[in-house]
Order: sequence, then C-alpha cells, then structure tokens
Amino acid sequence: MFLFNWIRSLLAYFGFKKDAKLLIIGLDNAGKSTLLTMMSTGRIVQHAPTPKGSCQEMDMGTIRFTAYDLGGHPQVRRVWRDYYPAVDGIIFMVDCADHMRFDEAKEELDRTIRDDTLPDAPIAVLFNKTDRKEAVGEEYLSDKLMLGVHRTGKKHTPRAELSGRPLETFPSSIVKQTGYGDAMRWLAYYIE
Repeated sequence: MFLFNWIRSLLAYFGFKKDAKLLIIGLDNAGKSTLLTMMSTGRIVQHAPTPKGSCQEMDMGTIRFTAYDLGGHPQVRRVWRDYYPAVDGIIFMVDCADHMRFDEAKEELDRTIRDDTLPDAPIAVLFNKTDRKEAVGEEYLSDKLMLGVHRTGKKHTPRAELSGRPLETFPSSIVKQTGYGDAMRWLAYYIE
C-alpha cells in the first residue's frame, strides 16, 4: 500500500491526475447549479431552473472531476439513471429548508440508492441551505429520509470495512461556503 500511495503522490507531483465522473442530482431548486458554479469558479451565482444539463471540470488534490448537473425537474429525473453506470461518485442535494418536499426527496434518493445500474459509487447527501431560518438539522433530516441504516460515517473508513456503498450526509450552505468542501474530500477519499 505504501508503494501505491508513493507512486500516486509522485504522479500527482508531475501533474498527472486521476479522472473521475461526478453526478450532481436532487430535486429542482436544491442548489445543484449554484454548487457546480461555486466549485468551478469560486463565485456564487443564482441560476434559473436548469433547462438542460451542464458539465464542468475541476481539480481536487490528485483527482480531476468532470461534474454533471442534470437538473431536477420530474421530466429530467428519468435521465439520471442513464448516467449511473459511468459515474464514480454522486452528490445528492436536498433543500433542508423546504419541508414540503422532504418526502419527494426521500423517494428520489431511495430510487437512486436502489438502482441496479449504479455501481458501488459513493453518495454524499448535501443538506443545503442551512443558512435559512426554516432549515432543519442534519439528524432530523437524516431520520426523515431514513438514512440511518445507510450512513457510513464521515471518517475515512476503508471500503473493506464497510457493509455497503459509502453514503454520508453533510449539512451545507453554498451562500456561506460551508459543508460542501467536506463532502468533496469525503468523496475523493472513496474515489481514489
């Protein structure tokens, strides 16, 4: 293992990076496009609903991510699964201030977790918009989405010690620029 890590560090030093595909999905208005713009440009831009998918490339450590934001309208959600076989990781975004849509978010997240075309890709669930006064806490929303049995922890537990796919929740606020960095580092660990 030491030799493998040393070689990977050496390749990263010389500019070689592992390529990984990342899918950013969730209900409409959860903040997917804003997150993608923030991660690729460092700017906060409020977007209109995503009419068609977009793609950005970004580097994080030894990984070059190609991130796809496919939108979250009901018509677009049917396309998500077409991307599943080729992805290395998923960010599933939930608006933690939109109480009326928690059941809908749970349904879509469950469908994603159970999909048989999705490889053993790690899933980071971002509870976005924690900066809003009506936002609920991580544990409450995790219970509401029934993620307790799926969560594997924020620590970097080796895959061999996990009973299933890596999945964890991360409270975030793109506006305050918190939480999504932890999620990306967690994903990068399981993708490397």
